[in-house]
Amino acid sequence: MTQAERRIFLIQKLLDEAPQYQNLIIPQDTVGQKKLLRSLMNVRPPMPIGEEFLTVQDAYLQEETARKGVTDIVDLTPVEPGIYLWQGDITTLKCGAIVNAANSGLTGCYVPCHGCIDNAIHTYAGVQLRLACAELMEKQGHEEATGQAKLTPAYNLPCDYVLHTVGPILYGRVTQRARELLASCYRSCLELAQRNRIKSVAFCCISTGEFHFPNDEAAKIAVDTVRQYKGDTEVIFNVFKDVDDQIYRELLG
Repeated sequence: MTQAERRIFLIQKLLDEAPQYQNLIIPQDTVGQKKLLRSLMNVRPPMPIGEEFLTVQDAYLQEETARKGVTDIVDLTPVEPGIYLWQGDITTLKCGAIVNAANSGLTGCYVPCHGCIDNAIHTYAGVQLRLACAELMEKQGHEEATGQAKLTPAYNLPCDYVLHTVGPILYGRVTQRARELLASCYRSCLELAQRNRIKSVAFCCISTGEFHFPNDEAAKIAVDTVRQYKGDTEVIFNVFKDVDDQIYRELLG
C-alpha cells in the first residue's frame, strides 16, 4: 500500500467504528486527510482495535516519521558531560526515552490536532499508547499525581520508551510548592529511567506553555535537578521554541 492508500484505509476504519462520524466526507487533498486522520485518532477512546488496523497504522506512522527525519542521540554533541541540547520535534528523536508533559488522566490530549506535546506524542506513537496508559490508570485506580512519572513503550516513535509526567499548572505567581513539584517531575523521570536501565532521556520543557510556568525559571529548575540526579543517564534537553533554546544555551554555558 502507498501512504495515501494507508491513510484512506485508516480513516475509513476509524469512521466505521464510530457511528457519530458516519456522515463525514473524506477530503480529497492530502492535508485534509492527514488532519482528519489525526483528529479521529485524537478523539478515539482507549480501546482495542484489530491487528489489520495496527499493521497498516504502524507502517503509516513509521513512514511519516521517517519522512520528517529522525535524529539519533549518537549524532549529537554534548554541551557538557552527559548533557545535550537539541532543538526540534521530540517525536523524531531516537534515544532511550522521551518525556511527555501529560495531564493527570495520562491518556493523552483529546482535542483534535491540538498543538501540545501530549497530542503529538500520542498521535505518532499510535492508538496503542492511549490504551496502555488507560490500563496503567485503571490499575492505579486514581489520577496521576503531579510530580510523579509512569513508563510505557513508545510503539511507533523512534525512541524505546515514553516517560509520562504531570507538571504543576500555574494560575498566578510561582510558589515554592510549584517549584518543588516541577523538580520532582525531572527527578521522578530520572529515577524511573535508572530503575529500568534506560541509558538516555530527552526532556521537553515541562509545565511551560499550556501550564504557564515561566520558561526561564522552569529551565533553571530543569538544569539544576538534572545535574543533581542524572547519574550515568545521558540527558537531552529538547526545546522547540527559539526562546527556550536561548534560555538553555545561557544556563548550560
